[in-house]
Parts: sequence; structure tokens; C-alpha cells
Amino acid sequence: MIKVQKFVFNPFNENSFLLYDETGKCIMVDMGSYTVDEKKEVLYFIENNRLEPVMIANTHCHVDHILGNSFFKNKYKAATAAHSDDEFLLKNAVEHGTMFGCEVEAPPGIDKYLKEGEPLSFGKSSLEILHVPGHSPGSIAFYSSGDNFLISGDVLFSGSIGRTDLPGGEYDTLIRSIREKLLVLSPDVVVYCGHGPETTIGEEMRTNPFLGS
Repeated sequence: MIKVQKFVFNPFNENSFLLYDETGKCIMVDMGSYTVDEKKEVLYFIENNRLEPVMIANTHCHVDHILGNSFFKNKYKAATAAHSDDEFLLKNAVEHGTMFGCEVEAPPGIDKYLKEGEPLSFGKSSLEILHVPGHSPGSIAFYSSGDNFLISGDVLFSGSIGRTDLPGGEYDTLIRSIREKLLVLSPDVVVYCGHGPETTIGEEMRTNPFLGS
């Protein structure tokens, strides 16, 4: 069984996650920890639960989701993983951070390219990778059919969708990604969003104003 630990970090109130199972192996997802205290909060949880980070994975590479990548890669020597179509965002991260008033440490490159159709495995667990472009070209979501949850990044929110006015964003592509890849999942799938509270696929099908027929 995969357990999900959520943290809320940085000036953008971004959701970061630790995914771990009974083996103690864990994946760090969208580590946006910015301040020293935010980094310590993650370290404390890892140490207190005797976890071993084996990968630093990103649903996408906008600056608010990669602020902790360099620190945690140096700490744990874990591979970084993301979709190749978002690699340009990492290369421009320092500049983008300045635009938003954030001092950004240059993030590491991508060690492992994540592709739809290939599993993301750790410990005794595995996640399905869904390529859901639109918010960014390389946006992906992580889906666990066994544990009935989805890490959606900034593609789908409770009552909203990701913005499409940043480099590589495209509204029609985003809506198509959500309809074809996410709304086909079971209505009771819990969605852990990149910002804000959790929701379910069924709730967004019923009430999300951007997804009406």
C-alpha cells in the first residue's frame, strides 16, 4: 500500500508529496521546499519514518515545483525524473524565479525521462504515468489503480484547472488531456493536486466549471 504525505511549501502554496510503502522506499514528488525550515520539515519526516528516498520526480518543472530538487539530490543522491518536454523549464528556472521574486538555486538536470506507458516503480509499488500536456508540454500525472489516487500536478484542481498562460501552456490541449486521460478514471479516485485541497474525479466531473459539456 502506498502512503501519501503532503506538505505545503513556498510563496506559491505548492503541494509537495512523499510517496512510500512498507519497504521504506519513497519517491519525492514536486519538492517545492524553499526555506531552511521547509527543507527541515521534509528531512524530519523522512528520518522519523525511516524512509529511503530513491527518486525525485516532477509532475512538471515550473519553478515552484522544483525549488527543493538541488538540495534533496545533494542530500540523498537520488535520481531526478521528469518528462523530457519540460527540460527547457529547468534550464530557465533561475530566470523564471527572478520574474516571480524568488532566488532559485540552479536545479539539477533530468536523470531519468518519464514516459507514458512505462511504470514508475519503487519498493513493492508501481505508479502509472499519464502524459497530460497543456499546463506545460511535459506535464504528467501519477496514477495508482491499486490505491485509488492520482497525483495531478497543476493539470486539475478542486474546482479549477491549471493556468495556460505560461511558456508551453495551451488551453485546448489541457482540456483534452483532462477529458481523455483523467476523467476516464473511476469517479472515486482521490486527486492530490499541485495546489489546494484534494478532490475526486467524480466531484470534478460534476462541478468543475471548466469541464462542463
